Amino acid sequence: MTVLHNNIKNVKERISNAATRSGRNPEDITLIAVTKTMDIDIMNQAIGLGVRDIGENRVQEIQRKYDFVDSTQETKWHLIGHLQTNKVKYIIDKVNLIHSVDSYKLATEINNQATKHNKVMDILMQINVSGEESKFGFSIDEYYHTISDVAKLPNVKVRGLMTIAPYVADSEEVRPIFRELNNLFIDIKDKNIDNISMDYLSMGMSGDFEVAIEEGANIVRVGTAIFGKRNYVK
Repeated sequence: MTVLHNNIKNVKERISNAATRSGRNPEDITLIAVTKTMDIDIMNQAIGLGVRDIGENRVQEIQRKYDFVDSTQETKWHLIGHLQTNKVKYIIDKVNLIHSVDSYKLATEINNQATKHNKVMDILMQINVSGEESKFGFSIDEYYHTISDVAKLPNVKVRGLMTIAPYVADSEEVRPIFRELNNLFIDIKDKNIDNISMDYLSMGMSGDFEVAIEEGANIVRVGTAIFGKRNYVK
């Protein structure tokens, strides 16, 4: 059994345990394997071991890898990093879900490009719950002021929310952030806004995904815990 196999098995077990602790069905949690800096052969090994959702931070990486992953398996692609408006056109026909919509301008461009491809693009709206200046995303107030405008875009479908918590040594420190986003998620769901479906709550990464699941996440984005340390020198 390879290290990669063991890592995937371990992460899935941790997801299952966290879901069980919070009284939820582990099968309702989607694991996105974040393949940032990973080579295509490693990605294909992960797909061969049952990974079905791939997350990339950069448009260029999706372009580089898209045609070379194992096409015998049904793989869903997720754009989870910051997306510039001038790069939407390069991935609009490749990704299943864009997690990082952080402005009305970006949502509008996604709508424009999706219209050209005769598709409705599923998106998540990124919320900067912690208020960190280094992170992208709507503040909660901005989100409430923007959501009705985004809902009017015909070729965009808001499917939920995403956040990136601060990097901390103790994952318990970010529990209040995940809880606050889940509260927003529930509030918006209760409002029953047309063209807004609160289906997905994307939060939690390698260092904190168990806490995120306990606080309501149904999508977790895990890279290092699956693939090991990133190779940024290439």
